Amino acid sequence: MKRQSNDYKITALYCRLSQDDGREGESNSITNQKTILEKYAKDHHLIPYKFYVDDGVSGTTFERNGFKEMLAEIKNGNVSAIVVKDLSRFGRNHIMVGYYTEMYLPSVNVRFIAINDNVDTDDSESNEFAPFTNIFNEWYAKNASKKIQAVFKAKGESGQRLGSVIPYGYKANPDNPKEIIIDEEAAKVVKYIFELCMCGKGPGKIAKQLTAEGISTPMVYFREHGMPCRVSGDMSNVWCNQSISRILENMTYIGHTVNFRTATKNYKTHKKVQQPKENWLIFKNTHPPIIEISVWEKVQELRKNKRRYTKSGKKSIFAGLLECADCGAKLYYCTSKSHKEDHDYFLCSNYKGNTGSCTVHYIRESVLYDIVLTQIQTMLAYLQSFESDFVKSLVDKSAKDKKTEIASRRKKLEANKKRISELDGIFKRIYEDNISGKLSDERFAKLSADYEQEQKQLISDTEVLEMELNQKTAQVDNVEYFLSIVRQYTEIKELSARVVNDLIDKIKVHAVDTSSGQRVQQIDIYYTAVGIIDISQHTQELAI
Repeated sequence: MKRQSNDYKITALYCRLSQDDGREGESNSITNQKTILEKYAKDHHLIPYKFYVDDGVSGTTFERNGFKEMLAEIKNGNVSAIVVKDLSRFGRNHIMVGYYTEMYLPSVNVRFIAINDNVDTDDSESNEFAPFTNIFNEWYAKNASKKIQAVFKAKGESGQRLGSVIPYGYKANPDNPKEIIIDEEAAKVVKYIFELCMCGKGPGKIAKQLTAEGISTPMVYFREHGMPCRVSGDMSNVWCNQSISRILENMTYIGHTVNFRTATKNYKTHKKVQQPKENWLIFKNTHPPIIEISVWEKVQELRKNKRRYTKSGKKSIFAGLLECADCGAKLYYCTSKSHKEDHDYFLCSNYKGNTGSCTVHYIRESVLYDIVLTQIQTMLAYLQSFESDFVKSLVDKSAKDKKTEIASRRKKLEANKKRISELDGIFKRIYEDNISGKLSDERFAKLSADYEQEQKQLISDTEVLEMELNQKTAQVDNVEYFLSIVRQYTEIKELSARVVNDLIDKIKVHAVDTSSGQRVQQIDIYYTAVGIIDISQHTQELAI
Protein backbone atom coordinates (compact mmCIF):
# COMPACT_ATOMS: atom_id res chain seq x y z
CA MET A 1 0.00 0.00 0.00
CA LYS A 2 1.28 3.48 -0.86
CA ARG A 3 1.88 5.96 1.95
CA GLN A 4 0.11 9.15 0.97
CA SER A 5 0.67 11.46 3.97
CA ASN A 6 3.80 13.66 4.02
CA ASP A 7 4.16 12.80 7.72
CA TYR A 8 5.18 9.30 6.72
CA LYS A 9 7.22 10.11 3.62
CA ILE A 10 11.00 10.02 3.64
CA THR A 11 13.71 12.33 2.41
CA ALA A 12 15.98 10.62 -0.11
CA LEU A 13 19.64 11.50 0.47
CA TYR A 14 21.34 10.57 -2.80
CA CYS A 15 25.12 10.02 -3.12
CA ARG A 16 27.07 9.15 -6.24
CA LEU A 17 30.76 8.70 -6.99
CA SER A 18 32.50 7.63 -10.19
CA GLN A 19 36.15 6.76 -10.73
CA ASP A 20 36.74 10.15 -12.35
CA ASP A 21 35.08 12.00 -9.44
CA GLY A 22 37.26 10.08 -6.99
CA ARG A 23 40.35 11.71 -8.48
CA GLU A 24 39.24 15.04 -7.05
CA GLY A 25 39.99 13.77 -3.56
CA GLU A 26 38.09 13.25 -0.33
CA SER A 27 35.62 16.09 -0.99
CA ASN A 28 33.56 13.88 -3.30
CA SER A 29 33.89 10.63 -1.35
CA ILE A 30 30.72 8.79 -0.39
CA THR A 31 31.59 9.25 3.29
CA ASN A 32 31.92 13.01 2.90
CA GLN A 33 28.68 13.26 0.91
CA LYS A 34 26.79 11.29 3.56
CA THR A 35 28.11 13.58 6.31
CA ILE A 36 27.03 16.73 4.44
CA LEU A 37 23.61 15.35 3.50
CA GLU A 38 22.83 14.00 6.96
CA LYS A 39 23.73 17.30 8.64
CA TYR A 40 21.58 19.22 6.14
CA ALA A 41 18.61 16.90 6.68
CA LYS A 42 18.81 17.22 10.46
CA ASP A 43 19.34 21.00 10.39
CA HIS A 44 16.33 21.47 8.08
CA HIS A 45 14.09 18.88 9.77
CA LEU A 46 13.93 16.65 6.66
CA ILE A 47 13.32 13.56 8.75
CA PRO A 48 13.00 10.60 8.39
CA TYR A 49 15.62 10.14 5.70
CA LYS A 50 17.21 7.27 3.78
CA PHE A 51 20.47 7.05 1.86
CA TYR A 52 20.59 5.88 -1.75
CA VAL A 53 24.12 5.28 -3.03
CA ASP A 54 25.78 4.59 -6.38
CA ASP A 55 29.51 4.05 -5.87
CA GLY A 56 31.73 3.80 -8.96
CA VAL A 57 29.00 4.71 -11.49
CA SER A 58 29.27 7.46 -14.10
CA GLY A 59 26.86 10.38 -13.93
CA THR A 60 26.36 10.27 -17.72
CA THR A 61 24.09 7.25 -17.36
CA PHE A 62 20.93 6.91 -15.29
CA GLU A 63 21.11 3.11 -15.30
CA ARG A 64 22.26 3.08 -11.68
CA ASN A 65 20.95 0.68 -9.07
CA GLY A 66 20.74 3.24 -6.25
CA PHE A 67 19.05 5.81 -8.48
CA LYS A 68 16.52 3.27 -9.79
CA GLU A 69 15.71 2.15 -6.25
CA MET A 70 15.06 5.78 -5.27
CA LEU A 71 12.95 6.30 -8.40
CA ALA A 72 10.81 3.28 -7.52
CA GLU A 73 10.12 4.76 -4.07
CA ILE A 74 9.16 8.06 -5.70
CA LYS A 75 6.73 6.29 -8.05
CA ASN A 76 5.17 4.57 -5.02
CA GLY A 77 4.58 7.96 -3.40
CA ASN A 78 6.99 7.35 -0.51
CA VAL A 79 9.40 10.29 -1.05
CA SER A 80 8.80 13.93 -0.21
CA ALA A 81 12.22 15.37 -1.09
CA ILE A 82 15.60 14.52 -2.69
CA VAL A 83 18.81 16.07 -1.37
CA VAL A 84 22.17 15.88 -3.16
CA LYS A 85 25.53 17.51 -2.48
CA ASP A 86 25.48 19.24 -5.89
CA LEU A 87 23.86 18.83 -9.30
CA SER A 88 26.78 16.78 -10.65
CA ARG A 89 26.06 14.10 -8.01
CA PHE A 90 22.55 13.73 -9.42
CA GLY A 91 23.88 13.38 -12.97
CA ARG A 92 26.08 14.76 -15.77
CA ASN A 93 23.56 14.59 -18.60
CA HIS A 94 22.00 18.04 -18.75
CA ILE A 95 18.92 16.88 -20.69
CA MET A 96 18.05 14.11 -18.23
CA VAL A 97 18.90 16.18 -15.14
CA GLY A 98 16.70 18.98 -16.51
CA TYR A 99 13.87 16.54 -17.18
CA TYR A 100 13.89 15.14 -13.64
CA THR A 101 14.41 18.41 -11.73
CA GLU A 102 12.19 20.69 -13.83
CA MET A 103 9.45 18.35 -15.06
CA TYR A 104 9.14 14.93 -13.45
CA LEU A 105 9.84 15.66 -9.77
CA PRO A 106 7.56 18.76 -9.64
CA SER A 107 4.81 16.72 -11.34
CA VAL A 108 4.89 14.13 -8.53
CA ASN A 109 5.30 16.80 -5.82
CA VAL A 110 8.84 15.87 -4.83
CA ARG A 111 11.13 18.67 -3.67
CA PHE A 112 14.69 18.70 -5.09
CA ILE A 113 17.67 20.25 -3.27
CA ALA A 114 21.28 20.57 -4.47
CA ILE A 115 23.11 22.07 -1.49
CA ASN A 116 26.33 23.47 -3.00
CA ASP A 117 24.59 24.80 -6.12
CA ASN A 118 21.89 26.62 -4.12
CA VAL A 119 19.07 24.76 -5.87
CA ASP A 120 15.76 24.21 -4.06
CA THR A 121 12.62 23.75 -6.14
CA ASP A 122 10.50 25.00 -3.19
CA ASP A 123 12.40 28.31 -3.08
CA SER A 124 11.59 30.99 -5.66
CA GLU A 125 15.04 32.53 -5.03
CA SER A 126 16.70 29.26 -6.03
CA ASN A 127 19.63 29.29 -8.47
CA GLU A 128 18.32 30.35 -11.88
CA PHE A 129 21.61 29.28 -13.45
CA ALA A 130 21.02 25.59 -12.70
CA PRO A 131 20.55 24.71 -16.41
CA PHE A 132 23.95 26.24 -17.18
CA THR A 133 25.47 24.37 -14.26
CA ASN A 134 24.06 21.14 -15.69
CA ILE A 135 25.58 21.90 -19.11
CA PHE A 136 28.95 22.59 -17.48
CA ASN A 137 28.73 19.32 -15.53
CA GLU A 138 28.08 17.42 -18.75
CA TRP A 139 30.96 19.23 -20.47
CA TYR A 140 33.20 18.17 -17.59
CA ALA A 141 32.20 14.53 -18.12
CA LYS A 142 32.80 14.80 -21.86
CA ASN A 143 36.20 16.42 -21.36
CA ALA A 144 37.20 13.82 -18.77
CA SER A 145 36.12 11.08 -21.17
CA LYS A 146 38.36 12.52 -23.91
CA LYS A 147 41.35 12.55 -21.58
CA ILE A 148 40.71 8.99 -20.45
CA GLN A 149 40.32 7.84 -24.06
CA ALA A 150 43.64 9.49 -24.96
CA VAL A 151 45.41 7.67 -22.13
CA PHE A 152 43.61 4.44 -23.07
CA LYS A 153 44.66 4.82 -26.73
CA ALA A 154 48.29 5.50 -25.84
CA LYS A 155 48.35 2.51 -23.52
CA GLY A 156 46.81 0.24 -26.15
CA GLU A 157 49.15 1.41 -28.89
CA SER A 158 52.15 0.67 -26.67
CA GLY A 159 51.13 -2.99 -26.45
CA GLN A 160 49.84 -3.01 -22.87
CA ARG A 161 46.85 -5.25 -22.23
CA LEU A 162 43.70 -3.11 -21.96
CA GLY A 163 41.25 -5.58 -20.44
CA SER A 164 40.51 -5.10 -16.76
CA VAL A 165 39.70 -8.80 -16.25
CA ILE A 166 42.44 -11.37 -16.77
CA PRO A 167 41.51 -13.89 -19.52
CA TYR A 168 40.40 -17.35 -18.39
CA GLY A 169 43.44 -19.64 -18.33
CA TYR A 170 45.75 -16.95 -16.96
CA LYS A 171 46.37 -15.22 -13.65
CA ALA A 172 48.30 -12.16 -12.47
CA ASN A 173 52.03 -12.58 -11.99
CA PRO A 174 52.64 -12.25 -8.21
CA ASP A 175 55.99 -10.56 -8.91
CA ASN A 176 54.51 -8.13 -11.43
CA PRO A 177 50.69 -7.73 -11.33
CA LYS A 178 50.73 -6.00 -14.74
CA GLU A 179 51.91 -9.26 -16.35
CA ILE A 180 49.88 -12.44 -16.80
CA ILE A 181 51.12 -15.99 -16.41
CA ILE A 182 49.50 -19.35 -17.12
CA ASP A 183 46.98 -20.63 -14.58
CA GLU A 184 47.67 -24.35 -14.98
CA GLU A 185 44.30 -25.51 -13.64
CA ALA A 186 42.23 -23.36 -16.00
CA ALA A 187 44.72 -23.82 -18.86
CA LYS A 188 43.97 -27.57 -18.84
CA VAL A 189 40.33 -26.76 -19.63
CA VAL A 190 41.34 -24.38 -22.44
CA LYS A 191 43.53 -27.11 -23.97
CA TYR A 192 40.68 -29.59 -23.55
CA ILE A 193 38.32 -27.27 -25.45
CA PHE A 194 40.77 -26.98 -28.37
CA GLU A 195 41.30 -30.77 -28.29
CA LEU A 196 37.53 -31.38 -28.53
CA CYS A 197 37.31 -28.98 -31.46
CA MET A 198 40.15 -30.83 -33.21
CA CYS A 199 38.13 -34.00 -32.67
CA GLY A 200 35.32 -32.52 -34.75
CA LYS A 201 33.03 -31.13 -32.03
CA GLY A 202 31.39 -27.73 -32.45
CA PRO A 203 30.82 -25.16 -29.66
CA GLY A 204 27.39 -26.56 -28.83
CA LYS A 205 28.64 -30.13 -28.36
CA ILE A 206 31.69 -28.91 -26.42
CA ALA A 207 29.51 -26.79 -24.10
CA LYS A 208 27.21 -29.74 -23.37
CA GLN A 209 30.17 -32.03 -22.66
CA LEU A 210 31.86 -29.59 -20.28
CA THR A 211 28.58 -29.02 -18.45
CA ALA A 212 27.93 -32.76 -18.19
CA GLU A 213 31.43 -33.31 -16.79
CA GLY A 214 30.83 -30.66 -14.12
CA ILE A 215 33.69 -28.42 -15.23
CA SER A 216 33.33 -24.91 -13.79
CA THR A 217 32.53 -22.13 -16.24
CA PRO A 218 35.00 -19.22 -16.36
CA MET A 219 32.72 -17.00 -14.24
CA VAL A 220 32.20 -19.70 -11.61
CA TYR A 221 35.92 -20.51 -11.65
CA PHE A 222 36.83 -16.85 -11.08
CA ARG A 223 34.43 -16.63 -8.15
CA GLU A 224 35.69 -19.92 -6.64
CA HIS A 225 39.27 -18.67 -6.77
CA GLY A 226 38.60 -15.11 -5.63
CA MET A 227 39.57 -13.60 -8.98
CA PRO A 228 37.99 -10.46 -10.54
CA CYS A 229 34.81 -11.32 -12.40
CA ARG A 230 32.54 -9.33 -14.74
CA VAL A 231 29.38 -10.94 -13.34
CA SER A 232 28.15 -10.71 -9.75
CA GLY A 233 25.48 -12.61 -7.88
CA ASP A 234 24.28 -16.15 -8.55
CA MET A 235 25.77 -17.82 -11.62
CA SER A 236 24.69 -21.15 -13.07
CA ASN A 237 27.46 -23.59 -13.90
CA VAL A 238 26.26 -24.15 -17.47
CA TRP A 239 28.60 -23.56 -20.39
CA CYS A 240 27.18 -21.69 -23.38
CA ASN A 241 28.09 -21.75 -27.07
CA GLN A 242 29.27 -18.14 -27.01
CA SER A 243 31.82 -18.81 -24.26
CA ILE A 244 33.30 -21.72 -26.20
CA SER A 245 33.42 -19.71 -29.44
CA ARG A 246 35.16 -16.79 -27.71
CA ILE A 247 37.81 -19.13 -26.27
CA LEU A 248 38.40 -20.87 -29.63
CA GLU A 249 38.84 -17.53 -31.42
CA ASN A 250 40.87 -15.71 -28.76
CA MET A 251 44.45 -14.93 -29.83
CA THR A 252 45.40 -14.46 -26.18
CA TYR A 253 45.90 -18.23 -25.99
CA ILE A 254 48.74 -18.17 -28.56
CA GLY A 255 50.59 -15.51 -26.57
CA HIS A 256 49.38 -12.43 -28.44
CA THR A 257 47.83 -9.25 -27.04
CA VAL A 258 44.96 -7.86 -29.12
CA ASN A 259 43.81 -4.32 -28.34
CA PHE A 260 40.86 -2.27 -29.62
CA ARG A 261 38.60 -5.24 -30.38
CA THR A 262 35.75 -3.18 -28.96
CA ALA A 263 35.04 0.52 -28.64
CA THR A 264 32.55 2.66 -26.70
CA LYS A 265 29.95 4.43 -28.83
CA ASN A 266 30.05 7.60 -26.76
CA TYR A 267 30.71 8.82 -23.23
CA LYS A 268 26.99 8.79 -22.35
CA THR A 269 25.88 5.28 -23.29
CA HIS A 270 29.10 3.41 -22.36
CA LYS A 271 27.87 0.67 -24.72
CA LYS A 272 30.69 -1.33 -26.30
CA VAL A 273 30.54 -2.38 -29.94
CA GLN A 274 32.73 -4.82 -31.86
CA GLN A 275 35.40 -3.23 -34.01
CA PRO A 276 36.31 -4.51 -37.51
CA LYS A 277 39.51 -6.58 -37.53
CA GLU A 278 41.39 -3.93 -39.50
CA ASN A 279 41.09 -1.67 -36.44
CA TRP A 280 42.66 -4.23 -34.10
CA LEU A 281 46.24 -3.85 -32.91
CA ILE A 282 48.00 -7.19 -32.45
CA PHE A 283 51.19 -7.49 -30.41
CA LYS A 284 52.81 -10.89 -30.77
CA ASN A 285 54.50 -13.00 -28.09
CA THR A 286 53.67 -10.72 -25.15
CA HIS A 287 53.03 -13.57 -22.68
CA PRO A 288 53.34 -17.38 -22.44
CA PRO A 289 51.03 -19.24 -24.86
CA ILE A 290 48.65 -22.00 -23.78
CA ILE A 291 47.90 -23.26 -27.31
CA GLU A 292 50.43 -23.92 -30.08
CA ILE A 293 49.92 -21.54 -32.98
CA SER A 294 49.64 -24.46 -35.44
CA VAL A 295 46.74 -25.92 -33.42
CA TRP A 296 45.08 -22.51 -33.14
CA GLU A 297 45.33 -21.93 -36.90
CA LYS A 298 43.91 -25.40 -37.60
CA VAL A 299 40.99 -24.68 -35.28
CA GLN A 300 40.31 -21.37 -37.07
CA GLU A 301 40.20 -23.25 -40.37
CA LEU A 302 37.78 -25.77 -38.88
CA ARG A 303 35.63 -22.93 -37.53
CA LYS A 304 35.61 -21.31 -40.96
CA ASN A 305 34.39 -24.57 -42.54
CA LYS A 306 31.91 -25.56 -39.84
CA ARG A 307 30.82 -29.19 -39.94
CA ARG A 308 27.16 -29.15 -39.08
CA TYR A 309 24.96 -32.17 -38.55
CA THR A 310 22.61 -32.89 -41.43
CA LYS A 311 18.85 -33.26 -40.96
CA SER A 312 19.41 -36.99 -40.72
CA GLY A 313 21.62 -36.42 -37.67
CA LYS A 314 24.79 -37.53 -39.48
CA LYS A 315 28.06 -35.65 -39.77
CA SER A 316 31.09 -36.65 -41.82
CA ILE A 317 34.67 -36.38 -40.60
CA PHE A 318 35.53 -35.11 -44.11
CA ALA A 319 32.88 -32.37 -44.28
CA GLY A 320 34.46 -29.01 -45.04
CA LEU A 321 37.71 -30.56 -46.33
CA LEU A 322 36.65 -31.59 -49.83
CA GLU A 323 37.15 -29.30 -52.84
CA CYS A 324 36.32 -29.73 -56.51
CA ALA A 325 39.57 -30.11 -58.45
CA ASP A 326 38.11 -28.21 -61.43
CA CYS A 327 36.09 -25.27 -60.04
CA GLY A 328 37.45 -25.11 -56.48
CA ALA A 329 34.00 -25.18 -54.86
CA LYS A 330 33.26 -27.17 -51.72
CA LEU A 331 31.65 -30.59 -51.99
CA TYR A 332 28.34 -30.97 -50.16
CA TYR A 333 27.77 -33.93 -47.86
CA CYS A 334 24.56 -35.61 -49.02
CA THR A 335 22.72 -38.08 -46.80
CA SER A 336 19.30 -39.02 -45.50
CA LYS A 337 17.79 -41.35 -42.94
CA SER A 338 16.84 -43.73 -45.73
CA HIS A 339 20.46 -43.96 -46.93
CA LYS A 340 22.51 -46.96 -45.98
CA GLU A 341 25.82 -45.89 -44.46
CA ASP A 342 27.76 -46.79 -47.60
CA HIS A 343 25.39 -44.72 -49.77
CA ASP A 344 26.18 -41.30 -48.27
CA TYR A 345 28.13 -39.21 -50.75
CA PHE A 346 29.77 -35.87 -51.55
CA LEU A 347 28.81 -33.73 -54.56
CA CYS A 348 30.28 -30.51 -56.02
CA SER A 349 28.22 -27.55 -54.84
CA ASN A 350 28.44 -25.97 -58.30
CA TYR A 351 26.89 -29.02 -59.96
CA LYS A 352 23.12 -28.69 -60.21
CA GLY A 353 22.07 -31.20 -62.80
CA ASN A 354 22.70 -29.77 -66.24
CA THR A 355 22.17 -26.16 -65.12
CA GLY A 356 25.22 -25.75 -62.87
CA SER A 357 28.57 -24.20 -63.69
CA CYS A 358 30.54 -27.42 -63.12
CA THR A 359 30.40 -31.06 -64.13
CA VAL A 360 29.51 -33.78 -61.69
CA HIS A 361 32.22 -34.48 -59.11
CA TYR A 362 30.82 -37.26 -56.98
CA ILE A 363 32.31 -39.72 -54.52
CA ARG A 364 30.76 -41.99 -51.91
CA GLU A 365 31.89 -41.35 -48.36
CA SER A 366 32.74 -45.01 -47.80
CA VAL A 367 34.96 -45.06 -50.90
CA LEU A 368 36.65 -41.82 -49.84
CA TYR A 369 37.22 -43.23 -46.35
CA ASP A 370 38.99 -46.31 -47.74
CA ILE A 371 41.15 -44.23 -50.12
CA VAL A 372 42.22 -41.74 -47.45
CA LEU A 373 42.89 -44.44 -44.85
CA THR A 374 44.99 -46.44 -47.32
CA GLN A 375 47.02 -43.40 -48.40
CA ILE A 376 47.66 -42.31 -44.82
CA GLN A 377 48.64 -45.82 -43.78
CA THR A 378 51.01 -46.07 -46.76
CA MET A 379 52.58 -42.71 -45.95
CA LEU A 380 53.03 -43.59 -42.26
CA ALA A 381 54.37 -47.07 -43.05
CA TYR A 382 56.93 -45.60 -45.41
CA LEU A 383 58.06 -43.00 -42.90
CA GLN A 384 58.41 -45.64 -40.21
CA SER A 385 60.22 -48.15 -42.44
CA PHE A 386 62.50 -45.74 -44.24
CA GLU A 387 62.61 -42.83 -41.82
CA SER A 388 66.38 -42.36 -41.99
CA ASP A 389 66.41 -42.50 -45.79
CA PHE A 390 63.16 -40.63 -46.31
CA VAL A 391 63.79 -37.87 -43.80
CA LYS A 392 67.40 -37.30 -44.78
CA SER A 393 67.09 -37.73 -48.51
CA LEU A 394 63.75 -36.03 -49.05
CA VAL A 395 62.75 -33.82 -46.14
CA ASP A 396 66.06 -33.02 -44.45
CA LYS A 397 67.81 -32.67 -47.80
CA SER A 398 65.06 -30.35 -48.95
CA ALA A 399 65.31 -28.43 -45.70
CA LYS A 400 69.13 -28.41 -45.94
CA ASP A 401 68.98 -27.11 -49.51
CA LYS A 402 66.49 -24.48 -48.44
CA LYS A 403 68.65 -23.51 -45.48
CA THR A 404 71.67 -23.19 -47.79
CA GLU A 405 69.60 -21.05 -50.14
CA ILE A 406 68.30 -19.05 -47.20
CA ALA A 407 71.87 -18.43 -45.99
CA SER A 408 72.88 -17.32 -49.47
CA ARG A 409 69.91 -14.97 -49.76
CA ARG A 410 70.53 -13.63 -46.27
CA LYS A 411 74.14 -12.87 -47.23
CA LYS A 412 72.96 -11.08 -50.38
CA LEU A 413 70.37 -9.19 -48.31
CA GLU A 414 73.01 -7.97 -45.85
CA ALA A 415 75.28 -6.89 -48.74
CA ASN A 416 72.39 -4.91 -50.28
CA LYS A 417 71.63 -3.15 -47.01
CA LYS A 418 75.31 -2.32 -46.55
CA ARG A 419 75.53 -0.86 -50.06
CA ILE A 420 72.34 1.18 -49.50
CA SER A 421 73.95 2.64 -46.37
CA GLU A 422 77.17 3.38 -48.29
CA LEU A 423 75.18 5.17 -50.99
CA ASP A 424 73.63 7.41 -48.34
CA GLY A 425 77.16 8.44 -47.35
CA ILE A 426 78.19 8.98 -50.98
CA PHE A 427 75.16 11.20 -51.58
CA LYS A 428 76.17 13.32 -48.62
CA ARG A 429 79.79 13.68 -49.80
CA ILE A 430 78.97 14.61 -53.41
CA TYR A 431 76.40 17.10 -52.17
CA GLU A 432 79.02 18.75 -49.94
CA ASP A 433 81.52 18.77 -52.85
CA ASN A 434 78.90 20.41 -55.06
CA ILE A 435 78.16 23.07 -52.45
CA SER A 436 81.88 23.79 -51.94
CA GLY A 437 82.49 24.04 -55.69
CA LYS A 438 84.68 20.91 -55.95
CA LEU A 439 82.01 19.23 -58.11
CA SER A 440 80.16 20.92 -60.96
CA ASP A 441 76.38 20.99 -61.09
CA GLU A 442 76.39 18.85 -64.27
CA ARG A 443 78.67 16.24 -62.73
CA PHE A 444 76.67 16.24 -59.49
CA ALA A 445 73.40 15.73 -61.40
CA LYS A 446 74.91 12.81 -63.38
CA LEU A 447 76.39 11.08 -60.30
CA SER A 448 73.36 11.60 -58.08
CA ALA A 449 71.04 10.22 -60.78
CA ASP A 450 73.21 7.10 -61.18
CA TYR A 451 73.52 6.51 -57.45
CA GLU A 452 69.82 7.16 -56.90
CA GLN A 453 68.91 4.63 -59.59
CA GLU A 454 71.27 2.06 -58.02
CA GLN A 455 69.78 2.66 -54.57
CA LYS A 456 66.19 2.32 -55.83
CA GLN A 457 67.04 -0.99 -57.48
CA LEU A 458 68.79 -2.23 -54.33
CA ILE A 459 65.80 -1.29 -52.17
CA SER A 460 63.44 -3.10 -54.57
CA ASP A 461 65.70 -6.20 -54.63
CA THR A 462 65.97 -6.11 -50.84
CA GLU A 463 62.19 -6.15 -50.43
CA VAL A 464 61.91 -9.17 -52.75
CA LEU A 465 64.74 -10.96 -50.94
CA GLU A 466 63.12 -10.37 -47.54
CA MET A 467 59.79 -11.72 -48.78
CA GLU A 468 61.42 -14.83 -50.32
CA LEU A 469 63.51 -15.32 -47.20
CA ASN A 470 60.41 -15.29 -45.00
CA GLN A 471 58.62 -17.73 -47.31
CA LYS A 472 61.52 -20.21 -47.44
CA THR A 473 62.07 -20.02 -43.69
CA ALA A 474 58.37 -20.82 -43.24
CA GLN A 475 58.69 -23.80 -45.64
CA VAL A 476 61.47 -25.31 -43.53
CA ASP A 477 59.39 -24.80 -40.37
CA ASN A 478 56.36 -26.37 -42.07
CA VAL A 479 58.26 -29.55 -42.96
CA GLU A 480 59.58 -29.88 -39.43
CA TYR A 481 56.10 -29.26 -38.02
CA PHE A 482 54.52 -31.94 -40.24
CA LEU A 483 57.11 -34.49 -39.15
CA SER A 484 56.39 -33.69 -35.50
CA ILE A 485 52.69 -34.50 -36.11
CA VAL A 486 53.37 -37.68 -38.07
CA ARG A 487 55.66 -39.07 -35.39
CA GLN A 488 52.76 -38.96 -32.91
CA TYR A 489 51.08 -41.78 -34.82
CA THR A 490 52.68 -45.22 -34.85
CA GLU A 491 49.68 -46.98 -36.38
CA ILE A 492 46.29 -45.91 -37.68
CA LYS A 493 43.68 -48.65 -38.06
CA GLU A 494 40.72 -46.32 -38.54
CA LEU A 495 40.11 -42.67 -39.24
CA SER A 496 38.71 -40.20 -36.73
CA ALA A 497 38.01 -36.49 -36.89
CA ARG A 498 41.16 -35.86 -34.82
CA VAL A 499 43.39 -37.88 -37.16
CA VAL A 500 41.92 -36.22 -40.25
CA ASN A 501 42.20 -32.72 -38.75
CA ASP A 502 45.77 -33.34 -37.59
CA LEU A 503 47.12 -34.67 -40.86
CA ILE A 504 45.02 -33.15 -43.66
CA ASP A 505 44.47 -29.58 -44.84
CA LYS A 506 42.19 -30.38 -47.77
CA ILE A 507 41.25 -33.09 -50.26
CA LYS A 508 40.70 -32.34 -53.97
CA VAL A 509 38.28 -34.59 -55.81
CA HIS A 510 38.65 -34.98 -59.58
CA ALA A 511 35.92 -35.97 -62.00
CA VAL A 512 35.59 -39.67 -62.80
CA ASP A 513 37.60 -40.78 -65.87
CA THR A 514 36.03 -43.63 -67.87
CA SER A 515 38.17 -43.26 -71.02
CA SER A 516 39.95 -46.57 -70.32
CA GLY A 517 36.67 -48.42 -69.99
CA GLN A 518 37.02 -48.49 -66.23
CA ARG A 519 35.91 -46.02 -63.58
CA VAL A 520 39.03 -44.17 -62.42
CA GLN A 521 38.96 -41.25 -60.01
CA GLN A 522 41.91 -39.21 -58.75
CA ILE A 523 41.96 -37.96 -55.17
CA ASP A 524 44.64 -35.46 -54.06
CA ILE A 525 45.38 -35.27 -50.35
CA TYR A 526 47.04 -32.06 -49.17
CA TYR A 527 48.76 -32.82 -45.89
CA THR A 528 49.06 -30.28 -43.09
CA ALA A 529 51.69 -27.61 -43.80
CA VAL A 530 53.42 -29.55 -46.65
CA GLY A 531 50.74 -30.18 -49.27
CA ILE A 532 50.84 -33.25 -51.54
CA ILE A 533 53.40 -35.93 -50.68
CA ASP A 534 54.26 -38.18 -53.62
CA ILE A 535 55.77 -41.51 -52.49
CA SER A 536 54.55 -43.54 -55.47
CA GLN A 537 58.15 -44.23 -56.52
CA HIS A 538 58.80 -45.87 -53.15
CA THR A 539 55.62 -47.95 -52.79
CA GLN A 540 57.13 -50.97 -54.56
CA GLU A 541 60.06 -51.00 -52.11
CA LEU A 542 57.58 -50.81 -49.28
CA ALA A 543 55.60 -53.79 -50.59
CA ILE A 544 58.78 -55.88 -50.89
